[in-house]
Amino acid sequence: MLVVDSVANQAAHDHAVTALRESYAAIPPGAPVRLAKATSNLFRFRDASAGPGLDVAAFNRVLSVDPEARTAVVQGMTTYEDLVDATLPYGLMPTVVPQLKTITLGGAVTGLGIESSSFRAGLPHEAVLEMQILTGDGQIVTATRENEHSDLFFGFPNSYGTLGYALRLTIRLDPVKSYVRLRHERFHDAAAAAQAIAAGTEADFIDGTVFGPDEIYLTTATFADEAPYTSDYTGQSIYYRSLQERSTDFLTIRDYLWRWDTDWFWCSGAFGVQRPLVRKLWPDSRKRSDVYRKLVAWDKRTGVTARLDRWTGKPPREDVIQDIEVPVSRLPEFLEFFHREVGMSPIWLCPLKAHEDWPLYPLQTDEIYVNVGFWGTVAQQPGKLPDHYNRRIERTVAQLDGHKSLYSTAFYSREEFWKHYDGKTYQSLKERYDSGSRLYDLYEKCVRGT
Repeated sequence: MLVVDSVANQAAHDHAVTALRESYAAIPPGAPVRLAKATSNLFRFRDASAGPGLDVAAFNRVLSVDPEARTAVVQGMTTYEDLVDATLPYGLMPTVVPQLKTITLGGAVTGLGIESSSFRAGLPHEAVLEMQILTGDGQIVTATRENEHSDLFFGFPNSYGTLGYALRLTIRLDPVKSYVRLRHERFHDAAAAAQAIAAGTEADFIDGTVFGPDEIYLTTATFADEAPYTSDYTGQSIYYRSLQERSTDFLTIRDYLWRWDTDWFWCSGAFGVQRPLVRKLWPDSRKRSDVYRKLVAWDKRTGVTARLDRWTGKPPREDVIQDIEVPVSRLPEFLEFFHREVGMSPIWLCPLKAHEDWPLYPLQTDEIYVNVGFWGTVAQQPGKLPDHYNRRIERTVAQLDGHKSLYSTAFYSREEFWKHYDGKTYQSLKERYDSGSRLYDLYEKCVRGT
């Protein structure tokens, strides 16, 4: 039983692949190659005048869902919002559903994604069975764990489109129930919270929220067939505030998966959306992460906030927008540093465990890590570099045997970067699949900002 007409969709996909390959071949040698995307969840803002990119609008569909095999065949530009809508009617979900609706499957695989099922399911790319990839050399290859392109299969995660673009992916799905029961438990210090994470849980999901050094909540969530009530955080109520107000909650599975998207975690506050009057006037349909992200992009282009700060005498502010991973045993050290030197809150915590070796983002498979996410701005300090806080965070994460996601700003030297992200393996893949360097180099793209 298939959720869609897989035969017709596959024919349309094959046609789109042919057209894309021809478009790619038509790009003059030496000209930059990039994707023309309607949405982005990266925080490396680029010059919009960089020229047209490859049109991948035809790669945004779920091609088929097989409920018996618990698999789906999905085009790379399909958003998780659309993917979830296609699988939930069959009582299934992707093994990991990143928090924001417009993250694409291809983006989550090549750029990494995470969510509260990652402590048991790993990262989204660990559920991939097969990938069809347009390589930098303009070839179409199918990569699996075992075939002749297994090196690309394992090297694709964290390559950020510098080795090729995923056009079609076959992924595993997990069964779900209609409701999710949430339990919010408060911890008064980071060491106790870290110990609870390390001890494990029988729940289906776990994440955490840090409001301060002595106010940390771990939220464990478990599937349920029935619910005595369901809360609604898509309108006037705000999910993250509920953590401090109640110890138990119930959500539908769909509302649970998108609980963070409505307010972009807590970042909607920057637009006044958490003020009661503004929230009432702001349409529920526009309470979405992609709307807020577009507003931030507009502000970056126009510099409105920076000019207002100058006119009102406020100091310049540094964007501190990062996700990092440290071993759970080092989590208290990182949070102590962060509270002391950065002072931003809330902070998101998400435990994860890798099940296989992925060279460009090397995590020890016998280690529990905790993703720490923080997204905001901090006043620049007189006499300090404009990127003072981000550079301090990078150094501290390295000292704690951690890693940092590359969706935002990075400041590594070339030598440091390739030490963290396996430069030897990357260069070997680059030579095999992009020998003409048609695509950007990973360091140049993620650090130099090309």
